[in-house]
Amino acid sequence: MRAIGQDSLGGPDVLKIIETPRPVPGPAEVLVRVRAAGVNPTDWWHRATGGLAGDAPIRLGWDVSGVVEATGPGVALFQPGDEVFGMPRQPAPAGTYAEYVVSPARHLTIKPPRLSHVEAAALPLAALTAWQALIDTADVRPGQRVLIHAAAGGVGHLAVQIAKARGAHVVGTARAANHDFVRGLGADEVIDYTRTDFTTAARAIDVVIDTIGGDYGPRSLRTLRPGGIVVSLASPAEAHLAAEARALGLRSTFMITEADQAGMKEIASLAGSGLLRVRVDTVLPLEQAAKAHEIGETGRTTGKIVLTVSA
Repeated sequence: MRAIGQDSLGGPDVLKIIETPRPVPGPAEVLVRVRAAGVNPTDWWHRATGGLAGDAPIRLGWDVSGVVEATGPGVALFQPGDEVFGMPRQPAPAGTYAEYVVSPARHLTIKPPRLSHVEAAALPLAALTAWQALIDTADVRPGQRVLIHAAAGGVGHLAVQIAKARGAHVVGTARAANHDFVRGLGADEVIDYTRTDFTTAARAIDVVIDTIGGDYGPRSLRTLRPGGIVVSLASPAEAHLAAEARALGLRSTFMITEADQAGMKEIASLAGSGLLRVRVDTVLPLEQAAKAHEIGETGRTTGKIVLTVSA
């Protein structure tokens, strides 16, 4: 089968088409014929640094949407022909930039019929990140005020919708050009972070979702009301930040997204009912994975980038 591989760490140019044996599903696993694979910031971080995958050679990609080709022993949830989507093995490498991928059966769920494979492949990692940050970690409740940084981005635009579905008052940060888009997602307030200091514009916040990192975590503490929490998705919260938060009666925590079928079912339910809509910024064929990474690393995409695999 064809897949995207890399023999060394580096820029987008290290990505190339390789020929590799089609994988065989083991116990409790399924073989999925990939129709589309989402592209995420963690992909280009792993490409450049090795990340959690270690040194090259490595195979990239976690998001997948496709059709079950075969099942391993003990799989009772799926059968060949089922259309599924999910985020296999995160945070371990999955290798979804390929014609076929093997996944633990319970890392996938049935794709809602109303979603195309491209739309479904854009959802898993970003939507699960937003879900686990907002619901599992912060326990967002109706009426709470939620500040979402980079609200037009891959995770951000889904977090806005999930928070609104939970009944929260949502404040998002975004460039002025994306304000209409973010408001269209349901945001109650949008702050142009290029012209306005969000720490003065966003007040009495209960939950901050920090997708940016750097000084955004410490600055976000200033927006919180007592008992509030900053959930960092971009970089580990440093010890001094956690200590500072505690001293102020606040909380800060760093979260890594995990494979989670229960969460995927919630995402599928929201997307299937139309309450969660994914914005796909760019669609490219598998062969252009390097170009997809070049586009993603500009930081100027609205929504997600997806690679398609020929049927």
